[in-house]
Amino acid sequence: MNLDNSRTLIRIRLRLFIATIIFVIYLFLVYLDKLIRFPLWGIEQWVATTVIIILYIIIAFYPMLLKYQYIYFSDDGSMIIFRYYKVGLIKGPKRSVEIPKNKFRGFEISKSFLGLIYSITLQQQMGKGKAAYPPVFISSLSKKELNRIITSLRKYSR
Repeated sequence: MNLDNSRTLIRIRLRLFIATIIFVIYLFLVYLDKLIRFPLWGIEQWVATTVIIILYIIIAFYPMLLKYQYIYFSDDGSMIIFRYYKVGLIKGPKRSVEIPKNKFRGFEISKSFLGLIYSITLQQQMGKGKAAYPPVFISSLSKKELNRIITSLRKYSR
């Protein structure tokens, strides 16, 4: 099974692009061209601008706050493969975890930040013990994608 969450990330980038366009148009209409006069519907200019800026910051930094990552998962062949990297305004390095199926020991899913950030920690048999990889943040996965990965990993867990 192969899975990646590129559609989710395209939606996030498209949302940021649209928010940027709306923000720039607002600034142009209010401050440069002065087509919109305040107070408008009882709202002062500084209040409207503050609300627009806060909304834009939330949309821009939401993926970073929830640690969204691009995730590619594959269990085809003899290896379990996770490839991932951070998304958002500041991208992170690309990483990969490749575990032979016969050495896959298990996984652990954890939640943090009020249950909004999910991560999965993969474990591999190493000699007489087991080693845990750094967590892969899976907050950007849909429930369906997450269930598919969990079902697949349970087949190979010991």
